[in-house]
Amino acid sequence: MQPRSRLDGATKEFDPPFAVVDLDAFDHNAADLVRRAGGKPVRVASKSVRVRRLLERVLARPGFAGVMCYSLAEALWLSSEDVCDDLLVAYPTVDHGALRALASDEEARRRVTIMVDSVEHLDLVSAALGAGHPEVRVCLELDVSWRPAPGLHVGPRRSPVHTARDARVLAERIGERTGFRLVGVMAYEGQIAGLGDSPPGRPVRGVALRWMQRRSAAELVERRGAAVAAVRRVADLEFVNGGGTGSLEVTAADASVTELAAGSGLVGPTLFDGYRGFRPRPAVLFALPVVRRPKRQVATLFSGGYIASGTATADRQPTPYLPPGLKLLPLEGAGEVQTPVAGKAADSLALGDRVWLRHAKAGELAERFTHYHVVKGDVVVRTVPTYRGEGRSFG
Repeated sequence: MQPRSRLDGATKEFDPPFAVVDLDAFDHNAADLVRRAGGKPVRVASKSVRVRRLLERVLARPGFAGVMCYSLAEALWLSSEDVCDDLLVAYPTVDHGALRALASDEEARRRVTIMVDSVEHLDLVSAALGAGHPEVRVCLELDVSWRPAPGLHVGPRRSPVHTARDARVLAERIGERTGFRLVGVMAYEGQIAGLGDSPPGRPVRGVALRWMQRRSAAELVERRGAAVAAVRRVADLEFVNGGGTGSLEVTAADASVTELAAGSGLVGPTLFDGYRGFRPRPAVLFALPVVRRPKRQVATLFSGGYIASGTATADRQPTPYLPPGLKLLPLEGAGEVQTPVAGKAADSLALGDRVWLRHAKAGELAERFTHYHVVKGDVVVRTVPTYRGEGRSFG
């Protein structure tokens, strides 16, 4: 059965707009992440999923261990729901209320690790919790951007801790403070993991990206290894986290890394179409109804302006997927209340027909829908709430 017929048939009882999870594709992607990790455990990046039932499904598979959360409030909620007992918050928190909730919950303090990259983060926690606060687990974030020349920064702007000396000094400061225990190091190489090395239609950019990534990876192995060794001399680390969906093989080969992180590879958004070494199957899609036929080879869909975060460029827009051959109009794009699509395939569409689209990023679609319909084969086997459907929004 053709993919469009299968999806249309499975969801015929539902009125679009709605979103689906293709469970066969999702499970295939999960298995491929484990294969690519080469034996190292994969920590699931919840930001790329944002559906509690899907997180539980992945964590039940061999090869996955732990969740990488994007806020402390989210980690506390996942702990309270017993989704996981190993919750790493990937971004520093300044949420005093969440910190107080963490301090008052003995089980959460055992399960949750927060991120720090400066003494100021420790000061903020102590200010929120007061003197003599209970012990809080912390992870030191190492900046692993590439700096090939003075003033040149390639990679995300994250931690100020760049060198092995920086890492050791901060580890020592953490060790001197009561109420904190350093248990991990995180080093996310976004310039490798988050940039496709074969961007469609841009071969010259692909060559430049591959050149940059090879050199960045070579520099990083030495510097990360030195930094981790320096921290281990002053702290008993439980884990060293690195990588992302786009760099699993490269990061797994680094002996200093004990676990990997991945999330987008479960979903297969359009920003992950531009990698040579792997290709996730599209596992999360959304359907929009045709509401106008303004002219030949054009159909207008209801809603659809689900623009991804990041650079305000065309690759952040959703992409028409089924039927094949449709494109967004360059001067209109995806809109809040209507999205025109153009191509010969539009002439086969009638009012009320569905057009299936893919989001540019993995987890952000869950902020647009309260539920995902879970499709296996040609039937909907269940409907599950997203974070938003459970009344949770951590953005």
